[in-house]
Amino acid sequence: MPKPFMLLLLSLVIVLTVLFTVLEPVEEKLTVYNPVDVHPELVDKSLQGIDKNHTVADFELINQNGETITQDAYKNKVYVTDFFFTSCPSICPVMTNNMAKIQNEFLSDDNIMLLSISVTPNVDDILKLRDYADNKGVIDSKWNVTTGNKQHIYQLARKSYFAVTDEGDGGLQDFIHTPNFILVDKQKQIRGIYNGIDDNEILRLINDIKILTN
Repeated sequence: MPKPFMLLLLSLVIVLTVLFTVLEPVEEKLTVYNPVDVHPELVDKSLQGIDKNHTVADFELINQNGETITQDAYKNKVYVTDFFFTSCPSICPVMTNNMAKIQNEFLSDDNIMLLSISVTPNVDDILKLRDYADNKGVIDSKWNVTTGNKQHIYQLARKSYFAVTDEGDGGLQDFIHTPNFILVDKQKQIRGIYNGIDDNEILRLINDIKILTN
C-alpha cells in the first residue's frame, strides 16, 4: 500500500476518533453524599469523618390519613424530604408550594415520591396534617405529610438527612427550622441537598431527579 495512502488513512482514523470522543454524550452522574461530603455544620459530631456507606435510617411516622409510614412505603423509590410545620408563616408555604411543583412534574411516575416531616409534631396532629394536605394539593399516593415522635424526627433531621446546622436532643425546648430539600435514591443514599425556597434550586432538583431515574 502506498505510503501517502497509509498516511491519509491514519489521519482519517485519528479525525474520526476525535470526533466520536467530542460528540459522545457525557453521562451525568450525581454524588453519593456521605458525612465527609457535607458541610460540617450539617453533620452531627458523632458522624463527622465517615466517608462511606451512609444511608437514611429506618423511620416510623404517621401521615395525613393516620397511617403508619415506614421506609417500606419508599422501597425502590426516589424521593424528596423536607421538614416543615403547618403554622409556619415564613419559608414553609414557599417550600410546600415547591414540593407541589415537584409532585406535579412527576405526577405520572410512580417511582418518585415526597416526604414532608413536621418539626412540631406535638402540635401537628393528624387532623391538622389532613387539612394542610387538602389546602396544598397533596396527592396521598405520592406525598406523605407526617408527624411522629419528636426525638425520632429530630434525630432523622440531624443524623440521617443532614438537614439542619444546630445541635440538640429533640427535647421540649429543641426546635429546628430549615429550607433544605434532600434527594434520596432507591438505595436510601442521599444524592443532593437543595435550598427549597430558591426557584433555581428547584429546577436543579427536578433535573437531578431525572438524571437519577434515567
